[in-house]
Amino acid sequence: MAQRPTLYVQVVTTTGEVHAGEADEVLAPGSEGQLGILPRHAPLMTTLKVGALIIKHAGSEETLFIGGGFMEVADNRVIVLADDAERASDIDEAHAQEARRRAEADLAQDRSDVDRAALTGDLERALGRIRVAEIQRTRRTRHATPPPGSEQ
Repeated sequence: MAQRPTLYVQVVTTTGEVHAGEADEVLAPGSEGQLGILPRHAPLMTTLKVGALIIKHAGSEETLFIGGGFMEVADNRVIVLADDAERASDIDEAHAQEARRRAEADLAQDRSDVDRAALTGDLERALGRIRVAEIQRTRRTRHATPPPGSEQ
């Protein structure tokens, strides 16, 4: 039986590589909507917004927080150049909640347009981290809970 084709996925920030490996599917937060990338996808270059990058391989999923950036798809390779990226398992949700509260409080004050734009970006990134942490927490809970009617 022929082996199924896979994608090679690399996620890089200015501080280094966050992820590199094979994948069966990549779900990315495109600036125009959610993107699903499978092997043999047509070449693509797009911008990414703040959100969850989900990498599926061999029945498992890895979720990363992406703070915006660019994605290139070509020849079964997906390269993400992210402004910021963090594995869901590494997110400090309490810190993200505090960043959200700070950004909301600062936005409530009278600010210049430049300050408001920066604070809005801070708020988006904090909310993105919180959403990705919630996805991770839900996934752990779902896998830890036995199906109804099963015995332990």
